[in-house]
Amino acid sequence: TATVIKCKAALAWEPGKPLAIEDVEVDPPKVHEVRIKIVATGVCHTDWEYLYGQGMKVRPFPLVLGHEAAGVVESVGPEVTKFSPGDKVIPLFLPQCGECERCLSPKTNHCRKNWANMQVGVLADGTSRISCKGQQVYQFLGISSFCQYTVVPDTSLAKIRCDAPLDKVCLLGCGVSTGYGAAVNTGKVKKQSSCAVFGLGAVGLAAVMGCQVAGAKRIIGVDINPDKFEKAAVFGATECVNPKDHKKPIQEVLAEMTDGGVDYALECVGDPAIMTAAFESTKDAWGSCVIAGWTETGMMNVVVEKILMGRTLSGTYFGGWKSVEDVPKLVDDYMNKKLKLDEFITHNLPLDQINVAFGLLKSGNSIRTVISL
Repeated sequence: TATVIKCKAALAWEPGKPLAIEDVEVDPPKVHEVRIKIVATGVCHTDWEYLYGQGMKVRPFPLVLGHEAAGVVESVGPEVTKFSPGDKVIPLFLPQCGECERCLSPKTNHCRKNWANMQVGVLADGTSRISCKGQQVYQFLGISSFCQYTVVPDTSLAKIRCDAPLDKVCLLGCGVSTGYGAAVNTGKVKKQSSCAVFGLGAVGLAAVMGCQVAGAKRIIGVDINPDKFEKAAVFGATECVNPKDHKKPIQEVLAEMTDGGVDYALECVGDPAIMTAAFESTKDAWGSCVIAGWTETGMMNVVVEKILMGRTLSGTYFGGWKSVEDVPKLVDDYMNKKLKLDEFITHNLPLDQINVAFGLLKSGNSIRTVISL
């Protein structure tokens, strides 16, 4: 029978404070749960934002952050049929139960299995599986990948091929899937079209890649950090613009560059003012803006006439992918060289350097740091 595992985790004791490496205890999986040995985890801007930023709803502390990861099944709880010890897996902050109205509809990927609980850091029974010094530790988005072991529901887990390199495919657990899907699924970018991608972090670069795969002829990267422009070109950007180089608002600059606006704009920052700029940079009559950047508290301004004139505005969550079934296909695409992942990874660090990884992210010096556990 499975027993409690003692291991290391990067723990957030309170908001605004660096993470602390602590000894934690991870309980065995309960019914319909799977315990995973996390091998590699990406450090995502949402993790940083939750600890230090303003754009997130309050969730309880102490907690273990991390939600973009890959690992190996260590043990399974009762009634788990689709996973066995040794399986390579990617945990999912977006479940796919396969049975609800949303899972049965092709219109959405928004399954709500265990949703309310996972949003506040616990599993189906209202408790978490991680504790430290006798105290319950909450699991960020129900995952907590900054921990050597974690437990997730069996509906929030994708089984992937056994030859996939976990230190690369971990990026498909959040950022790359989100940006890539924003272009190919939600935006449905067409061949020969013009696109602008706002924000050239991991999500934005993945959106650039999606636009290129879709056959767009112009892909304009927009970022206030020109150090990102060379990387954007690798992923398919045809040109890049720094808003700081212009006196006019960026939407006016883009309209001039593209004879009235781009066909598609993808916002990958999570800033409401940039969302408005992205929307206004699209062509009237058929321009389409997709919001992929994350904020839970922001409000964006939309001039009604700009919608009336034929533009569309939409949002994407996890790039529109049905998580359990699509993530293994994205892994296959990477293995078949149809999808870039290695190029996103700028740094590799051990778990005890997690605060360094946060610093690299915030300073704009990294695209993705992969933490090995």
